[in-house]
Amino acid sequence: MAKEIFSKKELLKDREKAIEVYSKNHRKSNKPALLTKKEKRTLGIGKDQGIATLKYVRISPRKVKLVLDLIRNKDIDEAYAILRYTPKAASEILFKLLKSAEANATNNNDLDREELYVADCFANQGPTLKRIRPRAQGRASRIRKRTSHITIVVKERD
Repeated sequence: MAKEIFSKKELLKDREKAIEVYSKNHRKSNKPALLTKKEKRTLGIGKDQGIATLKYVRISPRKVKLVLDLIRNKDIDEAYAILRYTPKAASEILFKLLKSAEANATNNNDLDREELYVADCFANQGPTLKRIRPRAQGRASRIRKRTSHITIVVKERD
């Protein structure tokens, strides 16, 4: 089954219908309908937020999630303060990523900086680098160097 590709005119003509289809969830998987990047841009979906993603970071997602839980649903200035004074390795990475998400929201989507808050943030597991450490009697043990994909979403408060 090939996916239909619509032109910009067709999308704008049926804008309400397309947004209605997008907002409905699939009956089995409970996920929204998938749209292409062009369709999302034309319909204006995602213009109320700023997103920043960092992939293949050489830190375990378990360590990152501890810090992400501290800043979730906080105002942007409060999140900066928490990240600046948290003595974790992930806090410096997340500080830069939050700065990027804020810049995306203010520059690309014209959102007010004073009203921004961390709406959603998560760290998914990336590929694991596998290394070997020599052990006694000619054996070897596996070392797993974990990576993570981190995403931060900022939105305006209502």
